[in-house]
Formats: sequence, C-alpha cells, structure tokens
Amino acid sequence: MDFKEFQDHIEDIYGERDRERGVAMSVAWLAEEVGELAQAIRKGNHEERVHEFGDVLAWTFSLANQVGVDVEKAIQRYIDTPP
Repeated sequence: MDFKEFQDHIEDIYGERDRERGVAMSVAWLAEEVGELAQAIRKGNHEERVHEFGDVLAWTFSLANQVGVDVEKAIQRYIDTPP
C-alpha cells in the first residue's frame, strides 16, 4: 500500500468520526500517541513499538485529511532535497 492508498483508507474508515472530533482534539490524540511511542521506545518491546508507530502514522494521516494536506506532496521535499 502506498501513502495515497493509506491516506484514502484512513479517510474511508475514520474520516467522518475524526472530523466530528475536530482538529484540536485530533492534535491532542496525535500528541498522546507520540508520547506513547516515546515510552515504547524507551521501555517497551518491539511489538509495542510497532503498535505505537502505527498509531502515530494513522493519526498523522487522519489529521492531514482533516486539514486538506496530501501526505505524498508533504513528503516530497524529503525526496527532492539531498541530505
């Protein structure tokens, strides 16, 4: 699955519910998930890290949908700009 497909998938499953929740609450959820990821990296096992990375990605893509950002376009600068 590519980024576009995943972004569409997140929209199909969570879009309506996440828009009802609103951007501010979605940002709060994303922040919470980043905190959980940090905890999993510090003290968790591999399975917990995989789970939390998935949560962070899902909330990131959901938030992008809510504010009208195409994630593929957003990451393009990392492809176009050499290190």
